[in-house]
Amino acid sequence: MGQTDLTPPLGFDGGRAEADPPAAGHFAEQAVRPYDLLLRAGCQALVPLRSALGLRRAAGALGHYLRGTGAPYRVDADALLALPAVRSAAGEQLDRWRAEALEQWRGGPRTAAAYPADSGWREVALPRAWGSADWRLALRAFAYRLTGTVRVAADGTASADYRFAVLTCWDAGRFARLHDVGLAKGFTVTGEAFGHA
Repeated sequence: MGQTDLTPPLGFDGGRAEADPPAAGHFAEQAVRPYDLLLRAGCQALVPLRSALGLRRAAGALGHYLRGTGAPYRVDADALLALPAVRSAAGEQLDRWRAEALEQWRGGPRTAAAYPADSGWREVALPRAWGSADWRLALRAFAYRLTGTVRVAADGTASADYRFAVLTCWDAGRFARLHDVGLAKGFTVTGEAFGHA
C-alpha cells in the first residue's frame, strides 16, 4: 500500500498562500467625458479587428470587458500551459517537487510513498514572442498555482499528478479609464487544467 506523507506540502516556499485580491477599482466613480466615449468606440472597433487578425483570446477578453457585467471570465488553462514561458515555469516547479519527494523518500523506509505538493500562487508574465501575442494581449500576466501529489514507487521513480489553476484580475491596462467611468467593467480571470508528469 505504501505511505502517505502528511507533512507540509512540497515546493511551497517562494509561493503565496493566497492570490492577490481582485482589484477593487473605482467603478463608475468618475464622470464620463467625450474622450471616454471615443475611447469606448475605439475599443469596440478593436474587438472585430483582433478577431480578424486571429487574436481570438485578446478579442474575447476585451469584448467581455466592454460588456460591463464584471462576471468571471474562464480561459483555456491547457492552452496557457502549452505556452513555452508558462510550461517552463510549471516544469521547473514539477521538477522541484519530484526532487524534494525523492529526498524525503530516501530518508524513509523506501517503500512506495505519496507526498502532497503545492507551489503557492506565483506570477508569470507573458513574453512579447510571436507565439504568445494573442495571450499577451488577452492577459499580459497572471498568477498560477500548482497543487497535487508526487508519488514515489518502491524502485525510486517519481511522478506527479497536478492541477494547474489560473487567477488574475483583468483591469484593461490603458483602457482602465472605461472602468472608472462605468463604460466597461474589470473582471476576474480563472481557469484550470489537470496533468501528469
